[in-house]
Amino acid sequence: MELNLSDETIFIGMVAIAAFLLMQGFMVPTFGENRQAKKRLKKRLRSIHVNTASPVSLVRRKYLRELSPFERLLESLPGMARIEHLVEQAGRETPAYRIVLFAICLGVITGVVGAQLLPHPLMGVAIGLLVGAFPFLKLMRQRAQRLALFEEQLPDALIVMARALRAGHPFADAMHLVAEEMPEPIGSEFRIVFMEINYGGDVRTAMSGLLHRVQSVTVMVFVTSVLIQKETGGNLAELLDGLAAVVRDRFRFQRKVRTLSAQGRMAAWILSLLPFVLAAVLTLVSPNFIPMLTGDPAGRQLVLVAFVLIVCGILWMRKIVRIDA
Repeated sequence: MELNLSDETIFIGMVAIAAFLLMQGFMVPTFGENRQAKKRLKKRLRSIHVNTASPVSLVRRKYLRELSPFERLLESLPGMARIEHLVEQAGRETPAYRIVLFAICLGVITGVVGAQLLPHPLMGVAIGLLVGAFPFLKLMRQRAQRLALFEEQLPDALIVMARALRAGHPFADAMHLVAEEMPEPIGSEFRIVFMEINYGGDVRTAMSGLLHRVQSVTVMVFVTSVLIQKETGGNLAELLDGLAAVVRDRFRFQRKVRTLSAQGRMAAWILSLLPFVLAAVLTLVSPNFIPMLTGDPAGRQLVLVAFVLIVCGILWMRKIVRIDA
């Protein structure tokens, strides 16, 4: 006796929910900021009166001029601004509407083919939705990798700026030196800031634009330090040297935390997915065992309680493993 379609659908849904929670909780970059850190970042920015909304930069105007009227119309659709921001943070130059059209076509084609080939049409629809989300998941992964690399390069960039300031260069030229000497992604980001300042833009607007593109507590500290120094005065070179040391120590601490928590993350994956693996093995070894459990109302309640406990365990292990720094 085999599992009926409803049981298969429920089982696949449980596995998908557990895998999603595990990926959200345990597949984070070394320097990735969680949602609470981003809330603290926005709160601190409001306290120093920095506009967290997307600033209208020279690069943005150039980007809009290069699009056709129809493309600009597509870019103005609801939700496109967030996708465009994600593309910008990922370091890509592909227009946002192309990402959306590609995801829709990919999801629809996969869903139609899956609905025709699979025994249950809903399974094909679910697979189509997952495949359609792949371009956005890829962008999110590229954004996380780019942010981690940017923060790893930031201490060296701050030291270069500090030395340029001690040599008598103005702040904008120090930014330009980093843009010329440092590799991607920090070189391109500092180049954008230099261009906006060099073409008559405000330093506050240019620096808040950097923070809007690279949303990180570390970058927030750098932007805040520069803006406060511009208003109150002080030795900016010495400030950047101290900030570089702090960022480097924080990065070292995050690496140590990630190494020490690796065993906990692996244990979370094994303990959370082990019940589903055992259920699949039992289905192959003894096909009548699982239907005997799910066919009884009490058995279904036990399965539901077990799944709720698995979800609670994932959330609890994520709370233990994740350390804010």
